[in-house]
Amino acid sequence: MSIRFDDKVAIVTGAGGGLGREYALELARRGAKVVVNDLGGDRTGTGASDAALKVVEEIEAAGGAAMANGHSVTEYDQMVEMVARAKEKWGGVHVLINNAGVLRDKTFAKMEPADFEFVVKVHLIGSAYATKACWETFREQNYGRVLMTASSTGLFGNFGQANYGAAKLGLAGLTKTLYLEGA
Repeated sequence: MSIRFDDKVAIVTGAGGGLGREYALELARRGAKVVVNDLGGDRTGTGASDAALKVVEEIEAAGGAAMANGHSVTEYDQMVEMVARAKEKWGGVHVLINNAGVLRDKTFAKMEPADFEFVVKVHLIGSAYATKACWETFREQNYGRVLMTASSTGLFGNFGQANYGAAKLGLAGLTKTLYLEGA
């Protein structure tokens, strides 16, 4: 484990399960203090659970430091509050992994506009909101790292995932622009 994150604070959205959970656990193993953000809903974004709290308990049981956050990436004010809480508790935010995501797969012909909009809002707009909430902190610290969870669906498409593919390719453009502006 040559890469360490001691004295760093990381936020991982969608960290209550799957890939986000793995990001959170690994960052904590490498010394980061981790904000585990997750609504606890199912794959479609409905429902709620204590998934984030369970990941925090795993991190703490292994000797790490973490806090659960159940805010929605689709609400900018909630992302600002999440960042403020992390800074209040640990003094900064250094890493953001935009991983929150939902699926509402249907062919474009059968897809309701609301399902298209919601998937784009969670993946793309949610990533922009979380990043924007961290951006000034990163600038003030002269340090910050953002990772976007993308998909080959954004580049190559996938049957029944017009909404998901559009959102994921949008992340590529956002990431490239943030790279140029953040430099």
